[in-house]
Amino acid sequence: MSLNIVLIEPEIPNNTGNIGRLALGSGSKLHLVKPFGFELTDKRLKRAGLDYWQHLEVIYYDNIDDFFSKNKNKKMAFLSAHGKKTHWDIPFEEDLFLVFGKESVGLPKSLIEKEANNLYKIPLHSQHIRSLNIANAVSIVVYEGLRQLNH
Repeated sequence: MSLNIVLIEPEIPNNTGNIGRLALGSGSKLHLVKPFGFELTDKRLKRAGLDYWQHLEVIYYDNIDDFFSKNKNKKMAFLSAHGKKTHWDIPFEEDLFLVFGKESVGLPKSLIEKEANNLYKIPLHSQHIRSLNIANAVSIVVYEGLRQLNH
């Protein structure tokens, strides 16, 4: 596995299912941090992930503190519309954790402040849009990482 996709408190099952499918296709691990805005048995999660979910490596965490406790020595990049640097500036390396916040509000403000030096955004070229769909954002960042790592 070359990259780790982290979803903190995902809210929309279709997005999580699509990201799971992307994780499998890109050779990445998926890390899901509770609480979720849906049940893991939700039909929309299964439909978006199709029958691939059974082949995916998913690691579950009880909460954000559990995630950081178990991964305290890992290198991480945090994705947020509040980032000053772009996703092209991420220092991609094997086993990097790419951390995304929940759909409605993104990453917690405390995390944005604490990780300001490791905060990245995907540039948007219209003032009429605040953000991209999280599944699209994860795709952009993961495949840029794979490109940089020559996978």
